[in-house]
Amino acid sequence: MATINLTGEQFNETVRGEGITIVDFWATWCGPCQRFSPVFEKASEANPDITFAKVDTEAEQGLATALGISSIPTLMVFRDDVLVYREAGALPAKALDALITQVRELDMDEVKAKVAAQES
Repeated sequence: MATINLTGEQFNETVRGEGITIVDFWATWCGPCQRFSPVFEKASEANPDITFAKVDTEAEQGLATALGISSIPTLMVFRDDVLVYREAGALPAKALDALITQVRELDMDEVKAKVAAQES
């Protein structure tokens, strides 16, 4: 699956539900964002079962503000409607591949139980 461009209206619909969604927050003027873009695109081609999405923080300032994005690039990873990773900074290809492997291997029943315990 190719990378999709995500707007504020599409965000919740895209990250909620089953499966893995990786969201890259970026801007055209951001050098590290531009260098990370081909790494992100290549990972999206290698993992067609994962949704790879990009949010242009200039075009979607309201969404970026609502999510507390203060540094770009920022990567957010959702699995089964749970935010499991959030970090600012561009990842090298091997680190992104390792992150994807770790997210795939998560025991989501355990993760959801921890989330429920924290919320109560």
